[in-house]
Amino acid sequence: MWRQPVVVAAFAVAAAWVVVAAAAPLIAPYDPLAQSAELLSPPSAAHPFGTDELGRDVFSRVVHGARLSIPLALAIVACALALGGVLGLLAGYVGGFADAAIMRITDLVFAFPQIILAMAVAAAFGPSTLNAVLALVVVSWPVYARVIRGSVLSIRGEDYLNVARMLGVGPFAALRRDVVPNSFGPAVVLATLEFGNAILLLAALSFLGLGPRPPAPEWGAMIASGTNDITCWWISLFPGLAILTAVLACNVIGDALRDHLDPHSTTGR
Repeated sequence: MWRQPVVVAAFAVAAAWVVVAAAAPLIAPYDPLAQSAELLSPPSAAHPFGTDELGRDVFSRVVHGARLSIPLALAIVACALALGGVLGLLAGYVGGFADAAIMRITDLVFAFPQIILAMAVAAAFGPSTLNAVLALVVVSWPVYARVIRGSVLSIRGEDYLNVARMLGVGPFAALRRDVVPNSFGPAVVLATLEFGNAILLLAALSFLGLGPRPPAPEWGAMIASGTNDITCWWISLFPGLAILTAVLACNVIGDALRDHLDPHSTTGR
């Protein structure tokens, strides 16, 4: 995996965004909420990414936007993975009515476009950061449940599980010791891919006014403010590039992890 320059570059970009999010107050030259008289100033030495309609430094807002978008995306992925993982394990290992009920619920969620359902949930609860996260967790957990259920079904009849049952190992102990570790690989790959998707969906909700409320420096909201005057291209361009690089890095890392953890995908290379 480390011999591929694209993968190494993706890890470097992801690490850079983590550093930016952690050290945003040290990196940003201005307060992201501070207004000035330099309204809609194009990129310059004083303001590398220009200023917005309120005279706020776009570079500082993009940097602080990483501190908002990345932790929120991590929270979305963690909560959706926990909920979908538990339900997927239950559906795959127990089977029967539990499997049928959980899978019908996932089919119901999959029947709606993800962003449309997230918009409906966020609008029902009201626009806020917490409600946007909850809405994205609601629409994201079924994909984890379905993938983990498939992994559990593929190993449920393996000999080592049958031997464990004959030795008196209980179902919960078997889940903890045998089923969960063997289902961990697909879950990690999916979580990596969904991390970029969470950033994208959160930005989409903010763009539509259903995410973090102004004046929070959120990438999607910054793009929305830039659409008011298309001649001031820098207001939307730089937060858009931030989203592009973060999502692309997550997707490349997810593909690399999938190839690394799945021996069948690397056979013959």
